[in-house]
Amino acid sequence: MEEASFEKIEDYTDEKIMSLVQSGQEDFFGILMDRYKSKMLRYARRFLFNFGNADDLVQDVFVNAYVNINGFDTSKKFSPWLYRIAHNYFINEIKKRNRNPLIFLDLDVLLPHLISDKNPSTEAVDKELKEELELCLDKIDLKYKEVLILYFFEGLSYKEIAEILHIPINAVGVRINRGKKMIKKDFKI
Repeated sequence: MEEASFEKIEDYTDEKIMSLVQSGQEDFFGILMDRYKSKMLRYARRFLFNFGNADDLVQDVFVNAYVNINGFDTSKKFSPWLYRIAHNYFINEIKKRNRNPLIFLDLDVLLPHLISDKNPSTEAVDKELKEELELCLDKIDLKYKEVLILYFFEGLSYKEIAEILHIPINAVGVRINRGKKMIKKDFKI
């Protein structure tokens, strides 16, 4: 007797799961929430540093995504669509509170050439450099901070970032380069 081959739900693409949700199988949305919760929390914490409860904000992003489930085109990638919802939600939160976000990027990721092997003396230098970087980031416009976060921390491609921010792909590269130059200028590298 021949066994039927069954695909595991873990093997389903995000887009296939979204198609199932759109067809009325709403329980599958929980799988996407499980896949993206930690990424969305990380994004919220870096984008809206010390700006309220990140868990609540991310939950609101998922609710917003679920409410707008039929607005997703299953022929496109899911992650840029979700990041775009998060981006819009976080920007609206900033506007509501009329504050600027504080974003802290990890120096080990952004400027790896400044970091050497870890030992007690270099750890102190790393800490000092990170504190200096945080001060530099306060001077950078939000449009440069955001692309740096999406690229260096979220690992998104230029194309995905362009989709999220609704800007041309070449503008993503320009913003990343300008953001890095601004940081390097403040570091006097």
